[in-house]
Amino acid sequence: MDPLKALADAERKPYWLDSPARPEPRPRLDGDTDADLVVVGGGFSGLWTALMAKERDPSQDVVLLEGRRIGWAASGRNGGFCMATLTHGLPNGLERWPDEIDRLERMGVENLDEIERTLQRYGVDCSFERTGELNVATEPWQLEAQREHLDVASELGLGHVPLDRDQIRAEIDSPTYLGGFWDRDGCAMVDPARLAWGLREVCLRLGVRVYERSPVRSMTDDGTTISLRTPHGVTTGRRVALATGVFPPLLRRLKHFVVPVYDYALMTEPLSQGQLDEVGWRNRQGVGDAANQFHYYRLTDDNRVLWGGYDAVYYNGGLVKPEYDQRDETFVKLAEHFATTFPQLAEVRFTHRWGGVIDTCSRFSAFYGQAHGGRLAYAVGYTGMGVGATRFGANVMLDLLAGERTERTELRMVKEKPVPFPPEPVRSGVIQFTRWSIAQADRHQGRRNLWLRTLDRMGLGFDS
Repeated sequence: MDPLKALADAERKPYWLDSPARPEPRPRLDGDTDADLVVVGGGFSGLWTALMAKERDPSQDVVLLEGRRIGWAASGRNGGFCMATLTHGLPNGLERWPDEIDRLERMGVENLDEIERTLQRYGVDCSFERTGELNVATEPWQLEAQREHLDVASELGLGHVPLDRDQIRAEIDSPTYLGGFWDRDGCAMVDPARLAWGLREVCLRLGVRVYERSPVRSMTDDGTTISLRTPHGVTTGRRVALATGVFPPLLRRLKHFVVPVYDYALMTEPLSQGQLDEVGWRNRQGVGDAANQFHYYRLTDDNRVLWGGYDAVYYNGGLVKPEYDQRDETFVKLAEHFATTFPQLAEVRFTHRWGGVIDTCSRFSAFYGQAHGGRLAYAVGYTGMGVGATRFGANVMLDLLAGERTERTELRMVKEKPVPFPPEPVRSGVIQFTRWSIAQADRHQGRRNLWLRTLDRMGLGFDS
């Protein structure tokens, strides 16, 4: 494959958002209004919060404010892996909350089950497929880590099925595969943009007032209510749920805990039946490889291959800019890696290339909290595995705002905060050196240098 030729016609836009199914935008907020609950942010986190708030109490008045379009940011740009994990994977959760890992895994599966039931109940068509995920080893050193993972998964009763080289290549045929396992129950494939648009429609049916193109510029608290100012109006709420992800936080304290990391993806043209037969993939699982710098990939409805990951890019200064959504160096690298993984698809071309920004924290999984006397709650820091976990985070925010003690709010994971990042310019230096060290570990059979081992001892444990 010539990567430049394969990319020549690829449009510079997210595939999922480039769809005739995209609904017309809702009106912006014009004038002043008030509500029982104001949700800030129209991604998965905000949509689930608004939806479940109305399910808990249909009589309450809920307003959702979105600065651009529903699903425009990370929720419409990701790979569509709707995962059960609440902790950015079993190893990360086991490292940080070993005493809670059985409960966290159970609650994660329950959360994914409830997502599936909710989509069925409301008739949301987002190509939800409970196919599971293959974790594939492409280097010998990764097999040992997978064996350790499978031992823990077996103790927890998780449905992770080990596969040797021949078995995994019978599922998907790549010469790079040495072995792996199939997480049968812990992942579903979705069209993320259609999921966001479907949740928007459900919110509207339940009576949520949704305003798009209404960015919140400031927030004030009079001791009883919180007022959120947009360019054309003010919404005053008795309670507020912040679901703004990586974008500049209305709550200043959050800027110390979250950094923006850019992720990139490609989408191929539809595979012919002959091409699909050469690869296999009859069970349509999502796939992730076991490297520190890992790829993720999956099939769409019409048998395109989404191919993403590997480069997780932090731009010095922690800036979020539209031009960062495109990075040709990464697109060429991804195209080359695709050809290495699937040489039988050497003639396949790409139709879309795009990037998006992820809200990353030092523990790699969401953290939660309250402010303004308990009238405001937040959930942030999902680090790229939030398609499913945002629903759990929405429930945490609603529990906190209601002042309820629940199994969720009593978790150490919910009560604790991650280690904050240092201020700039030290922050940029630390992150870039860590990224270099992770790449070196992949080149040296997974051996972690002194810097990464130090971070491990500090409980930071950077591995992706």
